[in-house]
Amino acid sequence: MSAVVGDARAEAVDGGDLVGQYDLVIFDLDGVLYLVDQVIPGAAEACAKLRERGMPSAYATNNASRLPGDVAALLTRIGIPAVEREVVTSAHATALLMAERFPAGTPVLILGAPALREEVVAAGLTPVTEAAEARVVVQGYGPDVRMRDLGDAAVAIRGGAAWIATNADKTLPSPRGPLPGNGSLVVALATALGRQPDTIVGKPDPGLFLEAARERGARRALVVGDRLDTDIEGANRAGMDSLLVLTGVSDAAELLGAPAERRPTFVAEDLGGLFEPGVALPRAGETPDVPLRGQWQVTEREGRWELAGDGRPVDALAALCRVAWAESEARAVVADGDGAQAALKWLKLG
Repeated sequence: MSAVVGDARAEAVDGGDLVGQYDLVIFDLDGVLYLVDQVIPGAAEACAKLRERGMPSAYATNNASRLPGDVAALLTRIGIPAVEREVVTSAHATALLMAERFPAGTPVLILGAPALREEVVAAGLTPVTEAAEARVVVQGYGPDVRMRDLGDAAVAIRGGAAWIATNADKTLPSPRGPLPGNGSLVVALATALGRQPDTIVGKPDPGLFLEAARERGARRALVVGDRLDTDIEGANRAGMDSLLVLTGVSDAAELLGAPAERRPTFVAEDLGGLFEPGVALPRAGETPDVPLRGQWQVTEREGRWELAGDGRPVDALAALCRVAWAESEARAVVADGDGAQAALKWLKLG
């Protein structure tokens, strides 16, 4: 066995719980607060605790299949009271962008759910169904999008129509695991056309987060998400801190291999992490030494990493991240002892 690669431990943020450092919490929805329409355990309680403390919240989603009012109604129904003005959707942001770029009445071919059509109409543009009439193609998630719809969009775009996508999420979380999202259909159309959309509006573009913070006058917002490629990268682009929760799409293995632009500030098992000292992850070139919770050691052994110690799985994950990111690679992980074995099992590593 070689020398210890890193005596890596999860950091604890000084001065109370994590959320106390911020003046706004911006939540992603799918995979953070609910899966489809079922509340994630502990999410309603966490949001209620924020309300009791007077902490403002906003909800930013790439899902273009619901109107902001419908999203607020769904949240309220599952025990997270919300109002329309707290919700920012990629469909709404896309419609506003189109209204700025194109004259009123511009004909638009729409791929997506009825909510996207309503946003387009509200923006003063005209939905059409014939590819030859379209001057813009807007593509958003909809469970009933068909191959024929993709074919019409391809014809319209080849004919000169602008192509705007509400988001590029390749998957959506569900109780059955990740399912194809709008990004998968964007890839299909891009493959057929040999080009990418002219504009992709949703996360990781920082616009949704910046709009939410600007409307509330927030100076220090925390983004909470479950996806590294949208929520976390978008927060980094917006210059905001982020918390990755392990209740949705991105898992421990993806986090270990994350490039710098997709690394969160903190990681937690779930939203309960908002009310604990934050498990901070290292920034580029940083190896801080601050008060710790739980102790884990990561040792190189025959080309693999051996985890030893005891404590919470999320602290073990932070320890592994410090080593993986310092070495710019992720390796297979093995356990040394029952505590490490239990942590790796929970993290689905090793």
